[in-house]
Amino acid sequence: MDATHRTGGTAAAARRATDPLAGYHAADFPWYGLDEGWTGRRWLGQVGTGQRGADTGAPDYGTLGHGDEPARGPEPRDTRRFAVVVTVARREVRRSADNTGILEATSASSAAWLAGSGLLAATWPGNLDRTLRQNWLDQQSALAWDLADDLDGPAWTSLTLPVNGLPQPFRYRESEHGWVLAGEAPGVLIGAYGRSVSAYGVGFTAVTDLGSYDGR
Repeated sequence: MDATHRTGGTAAAARRATDPLAGYHAADFPWYGLDEGWTGRRWLGQVGTGQRGADTGAPDYGTLGHGDEPARGPEPRDTRRFAVVVTVARREVRRSADNTGILEATSASSAAWLAGSGLLAATWPGNLDRTLRQNWLDQQSALAWDLADDLDGPAWTSLTLPVNGLPQPFRYRESEHGWVLAGEAPGVLIGAYGRSVSAYGVGFTAVTDLGSYDGR
């Protein structure tokens, strides 16, 4: 999924700078987070626009976090405990905003890729300098993309979790960095990633009060 912000994104970025919830409120799809079983801290992540939404500022996906926020720098021993939910809008095959190409329809693989790349960005080894870190991210991101493109492959297992209180099948995998899962929900696709939080014990629900994630 192309996350490039083009010229039309400038005004949207300005709105988000003054109101962190503005990007979330601009969405034409429901946001999902962990259900009431999660009693810990909640925080806003990021919203992203593909080429479709770059001129309007309307997001195509975004994240809501639970637990410890991402580290601001390398840590010798990272003990953070978190789970992040990625909500991806269902989009059909469509032309790009500049009318020069075709954007693929979103799918559970889109959610799996965004979740996998999010986990990598949140857990990169602290003993790497900037150059080595970028090389590591490039290599691991390519692997995450290949894995996301093959959700029926041997790297993934099946996991059933509640969505709005009803059981829903997901595809799930673990790595040394944490876990990633992907599936569907009413109106959207869901991805999630986390570490030191059991994926087997989480549930998802449509968020009715985004203010509960705004820690201002």
